[in-house]
Amino acid sequence: MEKYALFFDIDGTLVSFKTHEIPPSTILALTQAKANGHKVFIATGRPPLIITNLGAIEHLIDGYVTINGALVYVGKEVVCCKNIPVEAARFFVDDAIKKNYGLIVVGERDVAVLDPQGEVNQIFRQEIAVKNLNLAKPVEEVLQQRILQLTSFFKEEYETELMARIPTCTSGRWHPAFTDITAKGADKGEGIRVMAKHLGFDPQYTMAFGDGGNDSSMILTAGIGVAMGNAIDSLKQQADYVTTSVDEDGILNALKHFKLI
Repeated sequence: MEKYALFFDIDGTLVSFKTHEIPPSTILALTQAKANGHKVFIATGRPPLIITNLGAIEHLIDGYVTINGALVYVGKEVVCCKNIPVEAARFFVDDAIKKNYGLIVVGERDVAVLDPQGEVNQIFRQEIAVKNLNLAKPVEEVLQQRILQLTSFFKEEYETELMARIPTCTSGRWHPAFTDITAKGADKGEGIRVMAKHLGFDPQYTMAFGDGGNDSSMILTAGIGVAMGNAIDSLKQQADYVTTSVDEDGILNALKHFKLI
């Protein structure tokens, strides 16, 4: 049996939106996959500061593709760090202040939160149960760091208009209310390629699991792309296989289907 590198999105893939926990079947599946010699990687839009919900599987994880591919690391070793150009980061911050919409500014060490309408609080803290946003720093302080991501709370129509003006950045939406903006070339698919090159495994033997728009690049990059049953329709169309939802043993069923466990 070939050994695979398995890449998992967090929210809606590893972690249920309903319970905010990793289902027992997923913990069992990843434990068995590791025992069978496969590697387990995280591929998330979350910055490290708010990756606080993986305690049950943390000991199984071989590496992290975070901030939608802008920051890739193994242990304490940074493999890749791609920042948004300074002028682009300032443009988005100024636009958020002017237009009065929510923004999470992700620096290489800290984050800042602008939340004039309360939408960041409602969606991140209440709906997604994100922790550690209380550790946010003032925006001007974070802007002194390299900026890796800007999570912007505006509608898709405005996203299209704005991104056309900033060609140095790319956008990946996984929630109707907001999108994650990173430097051009920083996405989860590129994160898989970077990790494969660094650790010396064949990208052909990778499998990626996701549910949102920001998972598209890795679903298309991986040797096998798996969409969760709760994934958006466009991702299901791009995937090689559609499994059941995160709450219906989706990861366990997919790994069994491909005979990795």
